[in-house]
Amino acid sequence: MRVKEGFILRKIGDQSIVVAIGEASKSFHGMLHLNDTGSFLWEQLEKEKTEEELIQVLLQEYEVSRDQAQQGVEKFLNSLREANCIEE
Repeated sequence: MRVKEGFILRKIGDQSIVVAIGEASKSFHGMLHLNDTGSFLWEQLEKEKTEEELIQVLLQEYEVSRDQAQQGVEKFLNSLREANCIEE
């Protein structure tokens, strides 16, 4: 899966937000606020990753259990699916 065209991550100070540009802005009105982990995962999705690959990079980057990583990735992806920001 990967980030849909027209969605970009911007860092403003210590905040990370996702906004829609171009055609995507016609259907997505608003922004997503991401924490550091969400920003990290978003950047991974820009490189096109599977859910399992996201779990693996999260395990490598952060000191979390596999269950925590899996739950976090699932929650994050569900939020992006609801916002229609990713292609699977």
